[in-house]
Amino acid sequence: MKQIMRTKALGISAALLAGTTLGGVFIAPSLMQQADARPIVVEAPLGAPLSFADLVEQVSPAVVSVNVISEEEVPRMPGNMQDFFEFFRNRPGFEDYFEGPEEGEEGEDEPETRESRSLGSGFFISEDGLIVTNNHVVENATEIEVVLEDGRELEAELVGRDSRTDLAVLRVTEPGKFAYVEFETEAELRRGDWVVALGNPFGFGGTATAGIISADGRQLTGGGPYTDFLQIDAAINRGNSGGPTFDLHGRVIGVNTAIISPTGGSVGIGFAIPAAQAKKITDQLIENGQVERGWLGVTIQSFNEEMASALGLDGETGALVRQVVIDSPAQKAGFRVNDIILQIDGRKMEDSTEVTRTVGSMLAKSEHEFTIWRNGERKVLNVSIGVLPEDVSDLPTEDDPTATTEKTERSGATEMLGMSLSAMTEGDRRRLGLSASTPGLIINSVKSGSPAGRLGLSSGQAILEANFQSVAKPSELEDIIETAREAGRESVLISVRVNQQTNVVPLEISKED
Repeated sequence: MKQIMRTKALGISAALLAGTTLGGVFIAPSLMQQADARPIVVEAPLGAPLSFADLVEQVSPAVVSVNVISEEEVPRMPGNMQDFFEFFRNRPGFEDYFEGPEEGEEGEDEPETRESRSLGSGFFISEDGLIVTNNHVVENATEIEVVLEDGRELEAELVGRDSRTDLAVLRVTEPGKFAYVEFETEAELRRGDWVVALGNPFGFGGTATAGIISADGRQLTGGGPYTDFLQIDAAINRGNSGGPTFDLHGRVIGVNTAIISPTGGSVGIGFAIPAAQAKKITDQLIENGQVERGWLGVTIQSFNEEMASALGLDGETGALVRQVVIDSPAQKAGFRVNDIILQIDGRKMEDSTEVTRTVGSMLAKSEHEFTIWRNGERKVLNVSIGVLPEDVSDLPTEDDPTATTEKTERSGATEMLGMSLSAMTEGDRRRLGLSASTPGLIINSVKSGSPAGRLGLSSGQAILEANFQSVAKPSELEDIIETAREAGRESVLISVRVNQQTNVVPLEISKED
């Protein structure tokens, strides 16, 4: 009775103290002081294992730690420090304090290197010792060693690697039969599905963590256009790179490759390369030692529905061609700057990423049909696909075919759509990295809240084209805008030059400036 009185004094009823049932689940009393008090008991939801131990025990023999030795160049000292170093090295009495070749001696210009060690993870995909890992784990390796679950240390050699998808294949040099796992390429993965990650975080080999698929189809900055990553919240850290992510059947659904973390450790956001893509790439590496991707030879940007509306192409999407590489498959097929790629082999393209991946998956010398939009009509171009070069950044490209030899000097400013516009001068062209023959309009000022202001335009930028027609004078832009208004359009596409880069964006053309 005293206990009950004390409980009431605390504002808690005797019924609550005794516990109650809600929806079939027992709710424990707030004060565990009764002799018959029981802990909370909740039935595990369907599909959640009571333990991952059996799964981990079965797949662990196929997972390895990857230890790498590589040579890296030692950074040289800043110029003034190097001069200071050389001054004392050549002073009498200081010779014994400095090692290495002196000025004029052999090896003076050779970069100094040092040995570097790094750790990663991997897993066997064949009985005869083929191992999948990440490219960044073994990229500069001079020696590779893998450590098996039973402690054996085996030398491995590089079979092939692909920097664009960050995948690599190794083979152990010691003959034998090894436990291995397989890629699951057909599973329909969903957010919330359980996953288990195994690997070698911070050198702690054989580490298992569990979580769920948090998202799929993730694109990462710097991750390239070829991969849509799985996002998982199973803890992965440095050293997990190249390790497998399993489903509850012990099938590999991804290759762990990256984390996002302000601390350097797991914060629950990790990324894995999906198994379907990983298998496709590793199969090519095993067969050829490298991946040969298809190449069209254009620089593109996404073409969305808002941009399509400005051209009367409602509902269309794809990629807008901004540059064409000289002597490329695209140039030979007749591609031009400002062509819009709508379909490839009859399949609609959603954006520039889909175009890049579609072309990248094609075989060299294979023939394909590209449906494009040019000058108000559809065209089909037949392309013989090439092989993607290792470095495309320095390849020469065609000049914009809409450019003319007209040279203009800055004239009186014209106000439209919240902008003050003038014809570009030679100084403007030099600052923006344009040739002397490129026409365009310089933006002098932009009103906040205007169509131009809402688009993010600002002074110093230039408008080179409107609806893919060059504009050398403000009046030419006004004519294009008026024509679009008469056609019932709500925007025009303008090519904007910002810091030596040109992008095409839709500009609203409401009558209110």
